[in-house]
Amino acid sequence: MPSVGRSPSRREGPDKLCGAAKYIDDYDFGPETLHGVTLRSTIPRGTIKSITFNPLYPWKDFIIVTSKDIPGENVVALIEADQPLLAETVIRHPMEPILLLAHPNRQTAYEALKQITVEYEALPGVFTIEESLAKKQLLHGTDNVFKRYLIEKGDVAAAFKEAAHIVEGYYRLPHQEQAYIENNGVASYVDKDGTIVVMGSIQCPFYVHKALMKAFHRDGSQVRVIQTTTGGGFGGKEEYPSIIAGHCALLALKSGKPVKMIYDRHEDMAATTKRHPAVVRHRTGVAKDGRLVAQDIEVVMDAGAYVTLSPVVLSRGTLHASGPYDCPNVRVRASCVATSTPPNGAFRGFGAPQTLFAAELHMEKIAAKLGLDSLELRRKNLLRLGSTTSTGQLLTQSVGAEEALEKTVKKSGYLKKRREYDAWNQKGSNPTWRGVGLAVCHHGAGFTGSGEVMLASRASVQLGKDGLVHVLAASTEIGQGTNTMFAQVAADALGLPLEKVVVDVPDTARVPNSGPTVASRTTMVVGGLVRRAALLLKADLRYAPKDLKKAAKILTKSYEVEYERPTDVVWDDKTYKGDAYGCYSYAAMVVDLEIDKLTYEVTVREVTTAQDVGKAIHPLFVEGQIMGGTAQGLGYALLEAPVYKDGFMANSQLTNYIIPTALDTPPMDVSIVEKPYSNGPFGAKGVGELPLDVPGPAVAAAVFHATGLWLTELPILPERLCAAALAEAP
Repeated sequence: MPSVGRSPSRREGPDKLCGAAKYIDDYDFGPETLHGVTLRSTIPRGTIKSITFNPLYPWKDFIIVTSKDIPGENVVALIEADQPLLAETVIRHPMEPILLLAHPNRQTAYEALKQITVEYEALPGVFTIEESLAKKQLLHGTDNVFKRYLIEKGDVAAAFKEAAHIVEGYYRLPHQEQAYIENNGVASYVDKDGTIVVMGSIQCPFYVHKALMKAFHRDGSQVRVIQTTTGGGFGGKEEYPSIIAGHCALLALKSGKPVKMIYDRHEDMAATTKRHPAVVRHRTGVAKDGRLVAQDIEVVMDAGAYVTLSPVVLSRGTLHASGPYDCPNVRVRASCVATSTPPNGAFRGFGAPQTLFAAELHMEKIAAKLGLDSLELRRKNLLRLGSTTSTGQLLTQSVGAEEALEKTVKKSGYLKKRREYDAWNQKGSNPTWRGVGLAVCHHGAGFTGSGEVMLASRASVQLGKDGLVHVLAASTEIGQGTNTMFAQVAADALGLPLEKVVVDVPDTARVPNSGPTVASRTTMVVGGLVRRAALLLKADLRYAPKDLKKAAKILTKSYEVEYERPTDVVWDDKTYKGDAYGCYSYAAMVVDLEIDKLTYEVTVREVTTAQDVGKAIHPLFVEGQIMGGTAQGLGYALLEAPVYKDGFMANSQLTNYIIPTALDTPPMDVSIVEKPYSNGPFGAKGVGELPLDVPGPAVAAAVFHATGLWLTELPILPERLCAAALAEAP
């Protein structure tokens, strides 16, 4: 019986449920193991004048590493070579790593940090987008801008002259902490043959592999990276593990002993990457009948002190900035700027939640000005087959936005609730306001434009002596069900029972580089590679014994394939025109909420959503991704308020950085829409990031319906609601 479309048990579920799964801190590397810690900067910007070690402290018991101990280049290799692995003299953000210590006792290592004094020459910091754009202090080049993008479609200036209405809006989005269950952690040792080995909680093993090669001046065969059971990532373990892995490996190399580095929650939150804050301005021209005729959008994101992944985060945000709508004239100007704060990086959604919040809430504003229900406005402008996106991409298949919208509206009782809540809110005696809000979003699956071509991802299958088919890929299982999904895809391609397929541990010494586990690409892109590789094996199995153990003696090779760009995908990186993504996934959401008139606390009563994922390989996993992403998006919308002071995160603990718990998660009605994509395995597209795009604007729309107040900055906290209400009071 085929397994695709069914929901078999999660492969790693029993071990996690029973406590048998081994996370990195569960590994015992022997009595010689050292524990590494990091001395970090205590100023946001300046230079190091001197570092003094307390002469009365027993430093002989410690391993000490500075930038001088780096055998290769002092750089965290990623997009740009601007971020040092350890600061030498220049400090560009708070919590920047300066030196490393290792000791047999972890607590002793942390205590020793207090015995080191760093003298600085401090410089003024730049902490906001506005300050950076004002260029009061130059942090980067001549203008503080790391990257710019421009999208132009049609004639925007001429279209505005013909528009019946022009609506403007300004929207602000904050940092967001990934808040994975397991903190960043790695272990490192030097093998007998001199190979540097790193094991740990890692989302993208080959990112770490690349960074270690550069920092240690070694070729790929002299560096090995192994992913251990990983307690969540959400992007926070995409690029940052290259730093902690580099630090741990430096200590292991200098000491000649195994070293562990496990961050506590405070250090993890204060020092690692976050979602990029953003400001987004919209100016939209609309015809009398509600048709969009022109969009002029400006996006600025806060990159923090170093580039990290900001150019690609900004790229995705730029490409989604016009929303899931067909508009003939579009201009999007986007940039990311430097500030004196810890670098920002990958977070589920990768720039799209910021710009889609602005796009969707702006549709509500347009509808209010035109006296339309926003549902009707969306129906007039939604992307459909034959529509073109802001980059001029013609949508020829797999467009489920309309079906997702109509299914969500019907199941939620949206129109009926609008009428009922209007009547409810008119009664001054009721203790609450009630509102219902709608949002529709799209999300490009896979890497932007020609990104997949540049990655040249590879995956393979191999028939093992154990009579099992082994799937080999660098894509990691971080809670989303990758191992089970790969097994389903391979088993159905081969026509074998699911139990005949196993997925090997991502180990850079054993698996091909299938690219990073990001961008909603694992199922669509890497799953597609797994299916192709399995079909090659299937072709040879026709000439081999039916007993797979006997067949393995004949079919000893690895069946490996490399990504091939679909012939209908054409993209120009220079002009930002063409097919930005092979396809898009689509989601609609209705949020039903009420607001206490005394405390201004918002309670989400119910969420109804339908999401087009092409084909649900494992329907239960898809539902889980949608529910989890929705809860995370509701946290972004209502609860998660990062507080920064002089560049430092002031609330870097889960006691005062509030994320949703099970008690905060409302009932969810989830529908899966399947509009197959011809280039995805069995028609599958991406789902991992899409669910986080829609809750923010749907919540803000519901708040407007309930109160008549535009809350254009997230999160929508009770105190912000109260302040807005007081400002509107006569």
